[in-house]
Amino acid sequence: MTDTGPAPRSGASPGTGTRQAGSGADDGLGTGPENEALAIAERARSCDGVAALSSGPFGTVATYLPGRRVAGVSVNDRTVEIAIVATMDRPLPETADEVRRAVSDLAGERRVDVRIADIRSDDIVEGP
Repeated sequence: MTDTGPAPRSGASPGTGTRQAGSGADDGLGTGPENEALAIAERARSCDGVAALSSGPFGTVATYLPGRRVAGVSVNDRTVEIAIVATMDRPLPETADEVRRAVSDLAGERRVDVRIADIRSDDIVEGP
């Protein structure tokens, strides 16, 4: 399930490269694509209903940094994609909306897509 936020600003380049420094609000970690992806991941993980971030079944939702990889967050010039493992503590659309709101200032005018990649099974109560 993918929920999308506002459309990208007009004139946005269709490139898929990593967003350049100064693209989002000051997150306290400094600027640049490395810190941007880390800040987005931290905010998404802190939202109610988020058990973890997921890179997806083929590992495609990730930001590659020198010497490391930020799983669950993919950032480019037009979109920010976040893949989460949700809990059943609240409705899934509410969780996705909260994640989108939590990162909106870091995303700037880019669209924010939140993908529910999985649901944590220990939160599901089965019948008798």
